[in-house]
Amino acid sequence: MRTDVVIYTTRICPYCIMAKRLLDKKGAGYTEIDVGSNPGLREELIRKTKRRTVPQIYIGALHVGGFDELYELERLKKLDSLLGIAPQ
Repeated sequence: MRTDVVIYTTRICPYCIMAKRLLDKKGAGYTEIDVGSNPGLREELIRKTKRRTVPQIYIGALHVGGFDELYELERLKKLDSLLGIAPQ
């Protein structure tokens, strides 16, 4: 069973683009929340993650962090199981 993924982004963030590309490569669907043009969503992000930077990525209830942490999970071959997909 695939795990829900939520990614907080802005349109001009290169790390957001890289995170979405990695998730796309994995075939993982995700819900993208663009906080760039909505101060309320930005406040929600800060309240929820205690961070101001994007991307901020959740896989299910797990707060992964940003792109570096997502990529590290991939490097350690842990991302597929978190996403609930068969290894590629």
